Amino acid sequence: MVPTETTRYGSYTTPGLSNDTGHQVARLLQERLNALNDLQLTLKHVHWNVVGPHFISVHEMIDPHVDEVRAMVDETAERIATLGLAPIGTPGQIVEHRTWKDYSLDRATTNEHLGALDVVYQGVLGDHRKAQEASADLDAITEDMLIGQIKQLELFHWFVRAHLETVGGELATTGADDELDAAQAASDNAAVTD
Repeated sequence: MVPTETTRYGSYTTPGLSNDTGHQVARLLQERLNALNDLQLTLKHVHWNVVGPHFISVHEMIDPHVDEVRAMVDETAERIATLGLAPIGTPGQIVEHRTWKDYSLDRATTNEHLGALDVVYQGVLGDHRKAQEASADLDAITEDMLIGQIKQLELFHWFVRAHLETVGGELATTGADDELDAAQAASDNAAVTD
C-alpha cells in the first residue's frame, strides 16, 4: 500500500482526547519531529567537522547530546503514533517541511560552529516553546514531554553559550541574525580573547 494522507491517520487517539484533538496535537509534534531529526543530524555534522585548539572538548561535548536528541526523536515519534498518526521520519519530510535554512558550515573552528549552533538553538527552542504553549490546553502529557525536552535543550544551549561568553558576561554572538553572522562574530571574539 502506498502511503497517502488518509492512511497516515488512525481511527483512534489516546483515551481522554477526541480524535480531532489527538490528531491536531500529533500534527504539531510532527513539526517538532522534523526539527529534532534535523538537529541531531546537524550536531553529528558539527561533531565531525569541528577543528581548532578546543577541538576535543567540543567534539566530546556534542556526542552525548546527540544521543539525548535521538531519544527525543524516538519519544516524539512514539507520542505521534500514540495519538493516532503515523510519524514520518524521512529526509524528504525534513527538507520539504522545514521552516529554517539548512546548516551551512562545513569544516570550521570550534568557535565558529558554536556561534552557529547558538542561532540554531535559539530557533529550535523558540519553536519548541511555541509547541509547548499550543499543547498546554490540548494535552497535558504532550506538554509535559515538550517541557522535559526544552529543559535538556536549554541545558546544552547553555553549554554552547558558555564557550561564547566573555569574562564580562557578554555573548560573542549578540546581535547576529543568522548562523554565518554568529559564526563570524564568535570567530572575531576568539581572535580578540586568545
